[in-house]
Amino acid sequence: MSRLFSSINVRGIKLKNRIVVSPMCQYSSKDGFPTDWHFVHLGSRAVGGAALIIAEATAVSPEGRISPDDAGIWSDKHTEAYKKITSFIKLQNSIPGIQLAHAGRKASTYSPWKGTGAVSKEEGGWQTMGPSSIPFADNYPLPKEMNKGDIQKLINQFKLAAERSIQAGFQIIELHMAHGYLVHEFLSPLSNFRTDEYGGSLENRCRLAIEIAENIRNVIPENMPLFVRISATDWVENGWDIKQSVKLAGWLKEAGVDLIDCSSGGNISYAKISFGSGYQIPFSEEIKKQVNILTAGVGLITSPEQAEHIIRTNQADLIVLAREMLRNPYWPLYAAEKLKADVEWPNQYLRAKKI
Repeated sequence: MSRLFSSINVRGIKLKNRIVVSPMCQYSSKDGFPTDWHFVHLGSRAVGGAALIIAEATAVSPEGRISPDDAGIWSDKHTEAYKKITSFIKLQNSIPGIQLAHAGRKASTYSPWKGTGAVSKEEGGWQTMGPSSIPFADNYPLPKEMNKGDIQKLINQFKLAAERSIQAGFQIIELHMAHGYLVHEFLSPLSNFRTDEYGGSLENRCRLAIEIAENIRNVIPENMPLFVRISATDWVENGWDIKQSVKLAGWLKEAGVDLIDCSSGGNISYAKISFGSGYQIPFSEEIKKQVNILTAGVGLITSPEQAEHIIRTNQADLIVLAREMLRNPYWPLYAAEKLKADVEWPNQYLRAKKI
């Protein structure tokens, strides 16, 4: 029997299989609101059979967006806009999830097909912020160093965003602490030069991540799963690495986090990443083994056989797919056929199912 198509319980949620649609920025929002593009993008992948559909990095404040075209959930009006999407996903027997994010020093930049680097104020740009006043790259905005008031405001924004996410119908929340965005910037000694309780030692650099997780755990239902996506390494000497990630994962587990979604990189513009098939799976395997916490594997996972092997050999508990899901929204149905797993198809598509 296929392990990829076995169910798994995470707190009060049952996932029908181990396949997750990765949160992928679509740069197609207006004032943070989802559009028909998001409805079709997310809905079609629920039709395609994935157990969990995670909406893209969704900003907890206007200043937390990567670009002016990014999604957000900083007002009750945004909450209402997501209900159509979450309702449709549930009708497909899939679970709607949302990734809550703040881009930090990597905010106020162009959407990929519009340009690179900082967006001017005339074109809708804004003042960015980070743990220290260090830009990501020469063509990126110079961030303001956050004071303690800014930090407390940020934590509250995450809390409010989590509450709105519940009202919007999302059933799993993932916190974005990866890819060089704000929380990752606090974690890494290469972007955090602070001398207060949020900088310096590993414990101090992890403080913001833990406080956000604790505060969100306190306002969401007991049976609601809480995920965290981390970059397990900066891929740069003396930066954030897997050993520090293992420590952070342990502290996040104590804070009530249920699963660590293991990605990497994104914080240092000159990092040299060792790309390759399944190149991040050793991170999910190490954290799962050392911390005894559920993990998700992501990154250049392309074939059903590869995904099956990762689950079967306990290297991860979930498989998170990004580019493969862009190429084929119905990848889970294709994978089930390859692995000889009998899965439900939408009634509307049954005529295409091979018996």
